[in-house]
Amino acid sequence: MIPRYTRPEMSRIWSEAHKFALWLEIETLAAEAMAGIGAIPAAAAEAIRARGGFDPARIAVIEAEIKHDVLAFLTSVSEHVGPEGRFLHRGMTSSDLLDTGFALQLRDATDLLIAGVDRVRAALRKRAFEHRLTPMIGRSHGMHAEPVTFGLKLAGFYAEFGRVETRLRVAREEISVCALSGPVGTYSEIDPRVEEAIAARLGLRIEPVSTQIIPRDRHAAFFAALALTAGAVERVAVEIRHLQRSEIREVEEFFAEGQKGSSSMPHKRNPVLSENLTGLARLVRGALAPALENMVLWHERDISHSSVERAIAPDATAHLHFALHRLAQLIETLVVYPGTMRANLEKSGGLYHSQAVMLSLTEAGMAREIAYALVQKAAMRAWRGEVSGPDAFRTLLEAETGIAETLGIAEFDRIFSLDRHFAYIDRIFARVFGACS
Repeated sequence: MIPRYTRPEMSRIWSEAHKFALWLEIETLAAEAMAGIGAIPAAAAEAIRARGGFDPARIAVIEAEIKHDVLAFLTSVSEHVGPEGRFLHRGMTSSDLLDTGFALQLRDATDLLIAGVDRVRAALRKRAFEHRLTPMIGRSHGMHAEPVTFGLKLAGFYAEFGRVETRLRVAREEISVCALSGPVGTYSEIDPRVEEAIAARLGLRIEPVSTQIIPRDRHAAFFAALALTAGAVERVAVEIRHLQRSEIREVEEFFAEGQKGSSSMPHKRNPVLSENLTGLARLVRGALAPALENMVLWHERDISHSSVERAIAPDATAHLHFALHRLAQLIETLVVYPGTMRANLEKSGGLYHSQAVMLSLTEAGMAREIAYALVQKAAMRAWRGEVSGPDAFRTLLEAETGIAETLGIAEFDRIFSLDRHFAYIDRIFARVFGACS
């Protein structure tokens, strides 16, 4: 985690102080649950609750000597509690503490991610309705295809982020599990009722078979959900980058007063936020491969996953959280140029009506292969610039033998109406946003 790409609320979740605070609460709840079933004296649990504390600096000193983070933590807590500290961690193993605390951190981090997705969706919804009928050219293979609206493009992104949120909620559920089952998951020195009590208090479910750890397929699924979220972020970012190119310039990232785009060229207004989102998405997706590899551990447990998770969990969640809020701000402030969209739409001289012309010819009785060839011939002449202007394609079609005789002026007027392309926009919006939107 680096401050540049970490928001304060996410930084708090992954801080050492917060991690130790979670560990202390887990140990305290375990002691209280043990006291409740008579496994340790009630006075010991009361002392741990009343005097339990830790000193991060002291933990660091102890760990440097004994090379074990959990034992260093427990030593520090025991120094605060006093003699009753000997009842801490009874029957537990390190992973009981580590994995249960990790589940709480992942769950809290996911809540922040979901809130970020909600902000993105709110921005997309607002701008989608604002530009519901703002016409622009749709592109396939980067080439002009048929008209769409900018609002429809944003509605598609909104729908995708709905799927993103669903995946994150599923991932949150999957990683919200605890394990307090001892060295190899057999509860040899700890009663399963302790685990049940802690699960209830922390709002977690119990891992059915935890060996010594919570199986890492859960975590792999979590990072897969993050990777897919990053892909959704980048899809919007790349679209904005393309639409901001100088020769297109249909949208533009907000450029603040006093902002500078280049150290050498004063005229530059670069899509730096979108480019940054692409970079962050790569980092988040990069966490998935090691998370998948973490699934395969030796026997009941080894620690090959530990170093990986210490890096990828804070980094991936922090980068994605930052990216979501950056994307939301980008959409909220995005400058849209409807006039340029319309001008670009007309650059091809109406070629985007080619499908409608071909279908009208076939409906009038012409074979599809012949209709295709005739329409394509006129289209290629338009591409070559034999006739210019927004009606170039229609002019060439009307002069093409076999077309003008088949289609009358009224049919040409119907075909070359832009509104015809948008007849079902409201139906699509109702599917995405609901009938009452």
